[in-house]
Amino acid sequence: MRWGKGTRHPGDRWFLEGPASRLRELARLIRIGREFIRGFRALRDVEPCVTVFGSARINDGEAYYELARETSRRLAEAGFTIMTGGGPGIMEAANRGAREGGGRSIGCNIELPHEQRPNPYLDLFLEFRYFFVRKVMLVKYSHAFVVFPGGFGTLDELFETMTLIQTGKILDFPVVIMGREYWQPLFDLMRGTLLAHGTVSPEDLERLTFTDSPAEAVATILAALDGDPALPRKAVPGAAATT
Repeated sequence: MRWGKGTRHPGDRWFLEGPASRLRELARLIRIGREFIRGFRALRDVEPCVTVFGSARINDGEAYYELARETSRRLAEAGFTIMTGGGPGIMEAANRGAREGGGRSIGCNIELPHEQRPNPYLDLFLEFRYFFVRKVMLVKYSHAFVVFPGGFGTLDELFETMTLIQTGKILDFPVVIMGREYWQPLFDLMRGTLLAHGTVSPEDLERLTFTDSPAEAVATILAALDGDPALPRKAVPGAAATT
């Protein structure tokens, strides 16, 4: 199912370009409101999700692609819906794993000047004009977040999610970071600089789980969500195989 294919235009840029007439600003707000409503309608009956973030530039067969695919397959087998940005790379791997695991696969894509094609493993595909609307959808319906190697967009998604958790804007959902070697310099920065200068607290870093193991990722999420009434019936502690 595909929602929201529209004419391409520089949506966020127009919105952020500075002062405009009241009529134009009102028209923009109406467009934004309609985009939120469209997303809420499409996702209102979605099962508890795990959102997967990661690069669009990692290809089929590469180690991180296969890691995302296997992790998402296990999460789907545990009863979770997998939600991604709907594009290629890690997003494709996660949606592919969800389908292989018998779970539901959702993509929330973004209109860009260069076409970002939806991957072929989606049960539900939504396309948004505005990054901030898309990011709300990627967070609103998820009970956990798994972050794979990526660039600026992935870092933006990771740190915005952590900020929402840190400030209590969303619940203290588990955040699992996959790919120790890739992310080690970032972890060293957070621990050696941010924590050392007191700009984050030890509790902030304790919210993050770094691992290369799909089994550990799933077990971490299940343990953190134990007792959550919204947890899918299949998703009970011990459901993930320890291999």
